[in-house]
Amino acid sequence: MNPVPDGASNKPRIEPVQLLIAWLVVASPGLLTLAGLLLTDILPPPAAALGAGGCLVLSLVVARWHLHGLMSLRDYADRLLTSDEPPPPETRRFGPLQELTSAVARLHRQGRDGLEEARRLAEARSQVLDGVFDPLLLLDNEMRIVGANDAARRLFGRALRGRSLTQVLRDPDLLDGVEAALTQGEGRTVSLTLTTPVACDFMAGVQPLARPAPDGTSLILSFHDVTALRRAEQMRADFAANASHEIRTPLAALIGFIETLRGPAKGDIEAADRFLEIMQEQAQRMARLVEDLLSLARIEVNEHQPPTGRVDVALLVERVAATFELQAARRKMKVTTSSDPDLPMALGETDELTQLFQNLIDNALKYGRPGGVVRVNVRLVDRLPAQLLSGATSSAALQERAVLVEVRDEGEGIAREHLSRLTERFYRVDPARSRSAGGTGLGLAIVKHIVSRHRGALTIESEIGVGSVFSVHLRLAPALESDLPRRHQNVM
Repeated sequence: MNPVPDGASNKPRIEPVQLLIAWLVVASPGLLTLAGLLLTDILPPPAAALGAGGCLVLSLVVARWHLHGLMSLRDYADRLLTSDEPPPPETRRFGPLQELTSAVARLHRQGRDGLEEARRLAEARSQVLDGVFDPLLLLDNEMRIVGANDAARRLFGRALRGRSLTQVLRDPDLLDGVEAALTQGEGRTVSLTLTTPVACDFMAGVQPLARPAPDGTSLILSFHDVTALRRAEQMRADFAANASHEIRTPLAALIGFIETLRGPAKGDIEAADRFLEIMQEQAQRMARLVEDLLSLARIEVNEHQPPTGRVDVALLVERVAATFELQAARRKMKVTTSSDPDLPMALGETDELTQLFQNLIDNALKYGRPGGVVRVNVRLVDRLPAQLLSGATSSAALQERAVLVEVRDEGEGIAREHLSRLTERFYRVDPARSRSAGGTGLGLAIVKHIVSRHRGALTIESEIGVGSVFSVHLRLAPALESDLPRRHQNVM
């Protein structure tokens, strides 16, 4: 029953039939008593008729009065479904009706408190489920989805409740595992791969409940993303295979030349000189590879810890570039550096950034055209690159400045399909040329991990026939009063 609108009467409506029945019930004892007295000649007919009339009138008043109170209690109970208004005055006219009204009010309060507690528990459970990082699906005995957390809705879509699991997932091993868990009551794990929107590997945990929950939940299906783990395992396997191959090649050459010098070429001075020179090159190549492997391992160990040092990047670039003067001269090339005046200090570790710029300049000299110029430009930019802004939420982060170092060569350029893989370990666009130039295939991988540890960004642009540009963004160090203006402009 809807609440009575403002200005309308709260007086309950009494149906004539209800009033007639109540009137007869209340009047019956008095009328039967008068009839008995009349039949036994105790009461004369006129007195009996007068008494019957009075009884009927009094019974009608009493019946209507009590019936009005009961109807008011009924309407009050109906209104309690939508409001917490106090009971009307007519329900407190006499003891039994007042006690009944109090009992109805207590039941309403208990029911309301119970519903509120159930609502809070449901909200708490929903918040707990949404707080779980892994996707969760709650299933009933018919493999219908009873509930899902926010991670599952992001993975499988928003409209999940009430759908069958077979409509959401079609992996036969998973469906068989869920059916077996519901039948046998034992948990299990199932490996599966989801191909949309991108290929991801999951370990699905299937755990039946000891008894169904009030909402029908009989089984919890959880999904743990192991894509990164699987890819890391594959990368480790590829890394071990590539590293062993890279080491085995010069080692095999050394062993072969040693056997030759001890056998067919024994005593051949000319062959020995030629073989020793090749052996030295192979040994140096193996030493560079081992050194790069150790460097990469050291950087990866500390990659999760951002640096706390302060580096004058422009001065550091000049010093690193100076060390390549002889190497550039051998290829009839030049390395030039330029920088903005008064550059602020960058956040970083000097040794690691030295290695980073050494690798980039060395790479530019190896693959640049003889007689060309490698230009290293250092300048201040007003914004961080897009990949560092993806998680930024504050306006200060969006306006964060950075030191940009660009290493430009005048080489043959790199095809677009290779750019995204250049920082992979042992990936080479031209393996033969890379090995002949003394490359280990780890230089750009080291650069990537150093940039990652510095919470910076590495971008690579290239144009066939023009050359390539390797750009490194480094975050600024907190300013100190001791910082002095600096100007750098040096050409080698």
